[in-house]
Amino acid sequence: MTSNGVRILQIGSDRSKRGILHRDSPAFKRQEAYAARFGNLDIIGFSLRFDGARKIETGPLRVMPTNSASKLLFGWDALRIARTLPRPDVVSGQDPFETGLIGWLISLMKAVPLHVQVHTDFLSPEYARLSLLNRLRVRLAGFVLRRASRIRVVSERIKKSIEVRYAVRAPIAVLPIFVDIDSIRVGLQDFALAKRFSAYKNKLLVVSRLEPEKNVALAIRSFSEVKPQSACLIVVGGGSERGSLERLARHLGISDRVFFEDGKDVAPYYALTDLVLFPSKYDGYGMVIIEALAAGKPVLSTDVGIAREAGAIIAKPEEFPNALLEWFKSGPRTAELKNYQYKNFDEYIAAYCADIAACADSK
Repeated sequence: MTSNGVRILQIGSDRSKRGILHRDSPAFKRQEAYAARFGNLDIIGFSLRFDGARKIETGPLRVMPTNSASKLLFGWDALRIARTLPRPDVVSGQDPFETGLIGWLISLMKAVPLHVQVHTDFLSPEYARLSLLNRLRVRLAGFVLRRASRIRVVSERIKKSIEVRYAVRAPIAVLPIFVDIDSIRVGLQDFALAKRFSAYKNKLLVVSRLEPEKNVALAIRSFSEVKPQSACLIVVGGGSERGSLERLARHLGISDRVFFEDGKDVAPYYALTDLVLFPSKYDGYGMVIIEALAAGKPVLSTDVGIAREAGAIIAKPEEFPNALLEWFKSGPRTAELKNYQYKNFDEYIAAYCADIAACADSK
């Protein structure tokens, strides 16, 4: 079966402003491209009532938020919506956890194959250490993945870890996340932004959700230890840890040189910066790494996701401050992206849709 003329039901959980529930987001635009190629794409997105998400119908794409009263009702509400939809050819869960479990239940209800996507390096020891919920998710993932007809992962690292940990029979395809590197490469400098930070000789950048697994505190502490008076650290992103990270910067006496930004368009920040820091405890891929290297900017990263293959400078967490100091002394001021898989957006869309269509063929 080719991807054209396939009806897909996708279960997603990304409630962020850059997620599938928002029409102007990059994620939504990818769904439009998938839908055009498939012919029919229904998406049930976990959401809370106060998120303000609304049903969207545009051509072959339909996005239906659960608008649940509680996170505990995400699954129930997704099943309720699924019962009203036409029978798909494939159900695709966006993770092997909650959405994967609900996807499996729907696949049983509709008697169709289950496709599971894995974007997170959940078998990294750091993932399980983060919370009891994560430890439960590791167990749940084994249950879901063993029942999938096909699995898509975003890196070889994740594929190998799944093969070692679980006895899965389903084929595992490695399809990294698409990054529009051409738009990053030609991104124009924002002169107003450049003027704001013109007093600093070196500008370091973190682009991240401000959540525990992203370990932004390591970047702030490392910056404090190095204490470059002519440099600043710009943190672009939002999340539950913003307040605690701002307090950390004040406690370390560097709040006058650490700036927290809410900018949605990160390209101007890449054009501005001299070094990008990626201190994550674990990561399935690392889109920021790809974006930064595509912009020709060096990246100092922990050994997660695509960092090593893409050409980042690698440092263990305990060595991060020293690695940053070495960069100030003699580190590279330019960088080159290595081993990027896709030539263009169309090639990515074709590969993604072909993988799910292959799952439909397995029924």
